Amino acid sequence: MSENEATTSHPESANEGGDKENEFLEPENKRRKTTPNSDKKYKLEERLGGILCCAVCLDLPKAAVYQCSNGHLMCAGCFTHLLADARSRDDTPTCPTCRVEICKTTATRNLAVENAVSELPSECQFCNKQFPRNSLERHEQEECEERVSGCKYHRIGCPWRGPFHEKTNHEQECGHPKKSGAEVMEALEILDQKVMEERKLYKAIFELLGYDKITFNDIQLKPYRSDDFVHRLLYESSRFYVSGHQWLVKAKITENQKDPTQNSERVMTYQLVLKSKVSTALSLSYIVLCGPVGDIKVQPRVYKFDFTEHENETPYETFPLIDAAECNRLLAAKTINFRLIMFWASN
Repeated sequence: MSENEATTSHPESANEGGDKENEFLEPENKRRKTTPNSDKKYKLEERLGGILCCAVCLDLPKAAVYQCSNGHLMCAGCFTHLLADARSRDDTPTCPTCRVEICKTTATRNLAVENAVSELPSECQFCNKQFPRNSLERHEQEECEERVSGCKYHRIGCPWRGPFHEKTNHEQECGHPKKSGAEVMEALEILDQKVMEERKLYKAIFELLGYDKITFNDIQLKPYRSDDFVHRLLYESSRFYVSGHQWLVKAKITENQKDPTQNSERVMTYQLVLKSKVSTALSLSYIVLCGPVGDIKVQPRVYKFDFTEHENETPYETFPLIDAAECNRLLAAKTINFRLIMFWASN
């Protein structure tokens, strides 16, 4: 090969190499979409989400945000759960990041983080569009066309549930309004059972309000540990006097499990104890309410018991909390406050 042939072959190979490189380049219109500004914008939101997330569940807080003395963040649910778990194990609650001691007096709310998180975008669970977190709940409950809705004939047994924008068409074609009375009665009987339970409770309370003696006491339960091999968390109130008799209230957590720390679905039970001796039977009804001091959320239930010389303790009844999360919130507190109303039947 001559020198001229060798020199003329280089430009051709260079062009071929350049063509191959151009094949792997993205089109110009596609590259324009990924501008440095938009890239930084999304990266900033992602970085803020990672910085402001809860140290326990690693999710962005939905309500209150607490921080330890070193500034590590915890959402309200995880914070109360940490305190509840430590109380159940008779341990000192600590920050999951730095292990510094935490409690309701040392941990503080971080309002700046709460406001910042409320402005971050979050995805609607129905339409997958993004909205600021402070308006997402209203969008999902009232505005989203994809939100799950029920048929207006659900009271007579229609089980349909679907997107809100399909509700009108479904109700126009729903066959339940054309059903016979016998078929409709089956659905109404289920609703009647729920209504009857509520009426029974209200009727019982109204009857109790007609009793000769009605007393109430604001009770405070304080925790202590049992002497069992696996220490159990128990609660007991101070003794109080009602109608010349001495009483106290006891409570415990998850009665049917040996170690309540192994169960997140905790249940609290309580009993009323008569410490005085009685010569005649005492017929007593009692109910637990929130009261002016406490902030517990309860679903009231009326219990009745006849106290005698040999029967001075009621069985452990379910503390009427709304759910297990409320039980964890109470465990996180140093004391539990509620109002006990006692109704005395005339002998």
